[in-house]
Amino acid sequence: MSLDLATLAELVRAPAALTVPGDVSAGGAVRPGLALSSVCLYWAGMALNDYADRDLDAVERPERPIPSGRVRPGQALGLAAGLTAAGLVAAARTGGRGALGVAAGLAAVVWAYDLGLKDTAAGPLAMAAARGLDVVLGGTSGASPGQGKARMLAAGAVAAHTYGVTALSRGEVGGGSKARSATALTATAVAAGLAAAHVSSVTSGPAADGGPAVPRGRAGGAPVAIRRLAGFGLTAAYAGLVGRAQLDAARHPDAGRTRAAVGQSILGLLPLQAALTAGRGRLATAVALTAAHPLARKLSRKVSPT
Repeated sequence: MSLDLATLAELVRAPAALTVPGDVSAGGAVRPGLALSSVCLYWAGMALNDYADRDLDAVERPERPIPSGRVRPGQALGLAAGLTAAGLVAAARTGGRGALGVAAGLAAVVWAYDLGLKDTAAGPLAMAAARGLDVVLGGTSGASPGQGKARMLAAGAVAAHTYGVTALSRGEVGGGSKARSATALTATAVAAGLAAAHVSSVTSGPAADGGPAVPRGRAGGAPVAIRRLAGFGLTAAYAGLVGRAQLDAARHPDAGRTRAAVGQSILGLLPLQAALTAGRGRLATAVALTAAHPLARKLSRKVSPT
């Protein structure tokens, strides 16, 4: 059975992959090979997710590719394995052993989550670790060695956001709850706080972790004032966009509102990543990430990101 492009896109949640390259950008990556590795590992996780959930989906979401008969379980598993291998190769070719080591750890967390941890209390932590490692992957090639503290703040922001989204997503089918909504909103607040700390860190006088001093008024090729304005502004936009959707789900915790909040939160990674990237002075990349948000929303109407 061959896979058509529409079915393949649905299986790997193709539009949601627009939220992935921003992870490595937030971590400091300047080489596209790391973004390719990140996307391959993300798509592998999506295909593996549907393979692992095939029996549950047959009851709760029979329209999905495997229960609907459009994809065989073995095809999904084989695709997940192939994409994982491709992601590891891309990381190794781009960033050498350091990148390969982080990518291998990321792949291990993805497979452990899908095949064993998803429905346990450790599930949200595993997902948070995966996205945090994705940010760290961006720091393995082309990033300043003096930016370790800033990179950890960026990884923490993305990980906190992911923890909240994962906790909220457990109510997509049966409906949400006050506890899940409170967890998601708290995680969003923590993510915004860490993002703001990251912007402050990378736009301060000396570079983070004792790196070389930054000329007054200018850092990373862009004026500090502009970097701060863009970073803090995008952080506020992220908090408003995601927080509003999660508040709506808290007030009306039915499955439909919860699913909508999860989808909005997934795409909400883009302004968060843009904030982290803008703080680093890569304003063109931040603009591209911001512009990708409406595109991702449009595509998500055709292929669900959840």
